[in-house]
Amino acid sequence: MYLTILGINHRTAPVEVRGQVAFPPDQLPRALGEITGLDTVREAAILSTCNRTELYCSSQSDTLEAVTDWLCAYHGLGKDTLQPHLYSFEGAAAVRHMLRVAAGLDSMILGEPQILGQMKHCFQEACRAGALDTLVSRLFQHTFSVAKQIRTDTAIGASPVSVAFAAVSLARQIFGRLDEQTTLLIGAGETIELAARHLNEHGIGKMIIANRTPERAQQLAVQFNGYGVSLDQIPAHLAEADIIISSTGSPDFILDKDMVRAALRGRKHRPVFMVDIAVPGDIDPKVAGLDDVYHYTVDDLQQVIEENLQSRREAAEQAEDIIEIQTGHFMAWIKSLDAVPAIRAYRDHASAIGDAELEKARQLLAGGEDPHQVMESLARNIINKLAHDPCVNLRAAVDQGKTSLLETVRTLFSLKDRNQG
Repeated sequence: MYLTILGINHRTAPVEVRGQVAFPPDQLPRALGEITGLDTVREAAILSTCNRTELYCSSQSDTLEAVTDWLCAYHGLGKDTLQPHLYSFEGAAAVRHMLRVAAGLDSMILGEPQILGQMKHCFQEACRAGALDTLVSRLFQHTFSVAKQIRTDTAIGASPVSVAFAAVSLARQIFGRLDEQTTLLIGAGETIELAARHLNEHGIGKMIIANRTPERAQQLAVQFNGYGVSLDQIPAHLAEADIIISSTGSPDFILDKDMVRAALRGRKHRPVFMVDIAVPGDIDPKVAGLDDVYHYTVDDLQQVIEENLQSRREAAEQAEDIIEIQTGHFMAWIKSLDAVPAIRAYRDHASAIGDAELEKARQLLAGGEDPHQVMESLARNIINKLAHDPCVNLRAAVDQGKTSLLETVRTLFSLKDRNQG
């Protein structure tokens, strides 16, 4: 049985190329149907995110070339164009890669947890499409179990390593619970959206988003039960804000010292936490000199992020050790599958002998034969027929000098020599 992974990711291709081989959700059923329809592919799953597209396949023979050709044809791309950006893994290397992806060790942000949820969705889609069988299905289950073990046994995801996450983590350190706090987010780009998501996950009490285009602010805010305002409306809401996170492209300060001082008077000097993520800055640095203001810049957060990244790197080393062990366990299970047909054939052979001899015994009993003699004959015949071929073949092997087979038989049947008791 062959296990193959073919993929493209943020390390091997720019976003323009990655976009050309992405699979929109509504295309997955068709794509899975096509790939499992290939003569060489037995089962398949497709993972498609903004940073990677990977195909997980099993087959009875080498299927890498066929899958590569299918991927190029499906997206209408020349093989010469796509091939330089592709990578592939087979066997143990494929298992190891899949475990590393699920643990966040192959992500753009080391240890990020979103990829595991994306892999679970990939598995569910493949199941719904009827594209999975024993091998890849079992690999997904093993992958989820190992990823959970790594999350539990290491600190791979314990420390924030994005600017937005670091900002929200600092807010939680200052305020503890966030359910009674109001946040003012200035801007509506990717960083602010991520900050809004993290704040919402931690139960922020109230969210206001201010942007140069108020429609965009409102569009983002409604996703988190907040409301949007224009930048001109900030002074009217500034005194409400316990947490302010700003990230715009403005060349001028959005918040100056006088504006913040006026808001503090309205807050009756309740503390306010301010994070300026913008470059150049959105908040006048002089604000840091005001009482009751906790002011942080992107440089302050970068120091926190670097410390946390180092913590994740150390955890990643532990995770790699776990993955190496668990790859070995899965490969041992794959090898055990080779014994299944032989075990099944031996059981069928033994059952056929037993059934045939039992039918003879029933006929003898029905004819009035002595039950005691019939039972003895039944046992003797079964033993002789089960032992005949192995004994003949064993003698022939020894005559041919294949004495290693003797030890194999002793191990197989847990035998001891008579002189060993």
